[in-house]
Amino acid sequence: MILLILGLALFLGTHSLAMALPAWREARRARLGATVWQGVLSPIALLGLVLIVIGYGAARDAPVLLYQPPLWLRHVALLLMVPVFPLLFAAYLPGRLRAALGHPMLAAVKLWAIAHLLANGTLADVLLFGSFLLWAVADRLSFKWRAATPVAGAPLGPWNDFIAVGAGLALYGAFLLVLHRWWIGIAPLG
Repeated sequence: MILLILGLALFLGTHSLAMALPAWREARRARLGATVWQGVLSPIALLGLVLIVIGYGAARDAPVLLYQPPLWLRHVALLLMVPVFPLLFAAYLPGRLRAALGHPMLAAVKLWAIAHLLANGTLADVLLFGSFLLWAVADRLSFKWRAATPVAGAPLGPWNDFIAVGAGLALYGAFLLVLHRWWIGIAPLG
């Protein structure tokens, strides 16, 4: 569990600098340059991600059950996951979806976290998905006092929303049928 917590601290910590210490972050980024700054933060975030994967996997070997979700909540979770991948694509494909939501990736993270909290009730699940949910809510609320960091992506185009939805739904289908079981070890459809 320690590795999971350390991984979450490193990964979410690096992704929280813009909201927690915006002036400090901007000063370092300006002094080092955007590329070097990313070169400093990326290995830390990647290490955090690796520790999350290892820590979560280890915690699944000896799960601590906090609550047992009823079976019907798994169906709700599957429905909540439908827009997640289209929203992820919309974050990088500027169109009406991105304009309407402001930051579709944060919406995707919140839906992903809520869906997984509804379907899973171990301590590791609550730590992992609860941390991401709290981070996404805090990040979205922080836009009330700070400007959003621009997200690089494709140029504005009339087909971007269609591409985001189509590619997102195709990826969701791939996750349901193959990828979730292959990467995570659990088949969402049983």
